[in-house]
Amino acid sequence: MGLSFAVIGTGAVGGYYGALLQRVGYDVHFLVRSDYDHVRQRGLQVDSKNGDFVLPEVNAYSQARDMPRCDVVIVCLKSYDNVVLPEILPHVVRDEGCVLLLQNGLGAERSIQVIVPQCTVLGGLSFLCSNKVGPGHIHHLDYGRIAIGEFSTDGEPVGVTETMQVVGRAFKKADVPISLLEDLMLARWMKLVWNVPFNGLCVVLNTTTDKLMANTATRALSRELMDEVVAGAAALGRTIPSPFVEKMINDTVKMASYNPSMKLDYDAGRRMEIEAIYGEPLRMAREAGADMPKVRMLYQLLGFLGGQNKETAEKAERESLNRR
Repeated sequence: MGLSFAVIGTGAVGGYYGALLQRVGYDVHFLVRSDYDHVRQRGLQVDSKNGDFVLPEVNAYSQARDMPRCDVVIVCLKSYDNVVLPEILPHVVRDEGCVLLLQNGLGAERSIQVIVPQCTVLGGLSFLCSNKVGPGHIHHLDYGRIAIGEFSTDGEPVGVTETMQVVGRAFKKADVPISLLEDLMLARWMKLVWNVPFNGLCVVLNTTTDKLMANTATRALSRELMDEVVAGAAALGRTIPSPFVEKMINDTVKMASYNPSMKLDYDAGRRMEIEAIYGEPLRMAREAGADMPKVRMLYQLLGFLGGQNKETAEKAERESLNRR
């Protein structure tokens, strides 16, 4: 069918979109971590509001060096795992190929361009409620749209490019709603309008999105955090339309009860994407002369909880070693 795809990070996001692409006939290769043996032997299972399906056989790899070089590499790692990409990307992307970063937060596209300067780097934003509920098992709850834009080293909008159109057609064929963005940086800040309040508040308050929306105080706080993100974007020359905040509130009200990815990571004792979603936007806004005090407080609280998580995990590991 033409394009070949590599998926780096076969979790709730990469497993879902990669499975949709393979289902309609694309050549897809998955880099898999902890559940490699299961996926290699049994494939991928997707339970979706749009219809369940199983791929009994997939191209699964435990090492990037064993993968073929593909036209499009979709990176779906957590942002803090990007340190492994210099060892992965040169093995899996073709010369003059494309890397699509489906990841939260700000700043990662620039580092990818340094790793593969001969390739086009696209930034992608997935508006997806999806969880990995078991080995090779993805549960898609709601939404699924992807928005993609092309990275430019000067941060300026580049419009809709040919590469974006080619990749967009593949996702459209896989029944993934797709938007092509003229300004990637603006889109990243617009995604933060949702990610900043709901990822952080769900962790700090130990709750889900529906409960945040049902309470008058936390609903108002969510809106205030969104307004600060809008102000941060404005300081960098990106105007987020005022009705957008209201739309994000209304969409979340209508959403099924949901634990954002940061809450799932925290509950499982894993690292959280604090720097990409909070630290980098705060730094960029501050350098442009904008203060986001409520976002900064949330960042500080998450830093404390992340440190507690780390201490608990290290203690459990020490106790496990002592019992051996």
